[in-house]
Order: sequence, then structure tokens, then C-alpha cells
Amino acid sequence: MAEVKIGRMTLGVCATNCYFLFREGSAEAVLVDPADRGAEIYEALKNRGMSVTAILLTHAHFDHILGVEKLRELSGAKLYALEPEKVVCQDAYVNLSAQNGRKVTVAPDVWLSDGQEIELAGIPIRVIATPGHTIGSACYYIEGSNILVSGDTLFEYSIGRTDFPTGSLNRLVRSIKEKLFVLPEEVRVFPGHGDSTTIGAEKQYNPFCQ
Repeated sequence: MAEVKIGRMTLGVCATNCYFLFREGSAEAVLVDPADRGAEIYEALKNRGMSVTAILLTHAHFDHILGVEKLRELSGAKLYALEPEKVVCQDAYVNLSAQNGRKVTVAPDVWLSDGQEIELAGIPIRVIATPGHTIGSACYYIEGSNILVSGDTLFEYSIGRTDFPTGSLNRLVRSIKEKLFVLPEEVRVFPGHGDSTTIGAEKQYNPFCQ
């Protein structure tokens, strides 16, 4: 079976990483966190000969969802999110969009649960609930390809903020240690902001998780 690839676009006022997952040679892509400018995301993938077949949210802060509705409208793709994130999806103050001058809410088509295995665009994806940055933050693990999309849970030598509504430092650190650091050290971590890293590097060097 063809190898799973990951591409990145960095969008919006917070320089948020928007990822697309696809099998080499396939025209279908899974889009993670359409941060802004949904029409541009759609056109960029269309110009690569690709279509968006599903949209995944790692969490629903404003800087990860501003492009959702336009991308969903153009692509017809369903939107997926972890079920505990419902309050963040539905409240413009909890997701911080109201405080940033552009009230936005989203209504996922499919609610996911911790440990659920889904297959989208021919890619098997494991849902890992990692509450802490928000109550319903999730990471997406493609085991056979050693890929983890971590959202704002785990960054290169850092972790997500926990001073926003529904955040908790204790829960975040516990999520990382109990849910992510048990993965193989060679797994590549693709965060919501900044550069990629590996599980092994974060276990050894991340000062927040020692």
C-alpha cells in the first residue's frame, strides 16, 4: 500500500499549521485544522490535483477553525472533532473568536471518542484524547507511518497554553506523559504551531514534561 504523506500550510494571525494527509499517488486528502482562508486551502489542494474528503479538528480555538465553513462548503467534506470539545466548538467566547473580533462557531458532523479507529481517504487514524489545552483536545496518530498530529497539546520542547477556558496544566502534562510518551520514540510529531519534532526528543528534552 502507498505511503502516507503529510503536507503543511501555515495560515492566519497565529501562524497556525494546517496539515493535509494523503497516500502517495492518491487524489484524496484529509485536512487537519483549517486555520483560515478556507477557499485558499481548497484551491491549493485542487491545484495539486487533490480533493478534501474529510476535515479533522485537533481542537476548536479560533485560530484552528476560521477556514472550516468555506472549506466545508467548497469540498463537501464532513467535519470531525472529539466529543468533549463541543462546548469550545459552540461558544465564541470559549473558543476565543469573540475576543479576537470575529465570532465563529462550528458544528462538527461526526463526534469522535478516545481510542476510536477511523479510516479516511484510505488512511487508518487513531484518535487520542489529550485534554489540557482545551477540554476536548485530540491528537491523530497514523501508526504505520509514525505520524502524530498533535495540535496545541505538544510542541517542539514546549506545550500548549492552559490559561484559556477549559484548560488545565495538570491534565495537559498527564495527557502527554500517559497518552503520547508511550508511543514509539521515532514517531514524528506535527504540532499546531512551529516545527516538527519526535516523541523521543520530547521525552528527553521537553522541560515541561520531566
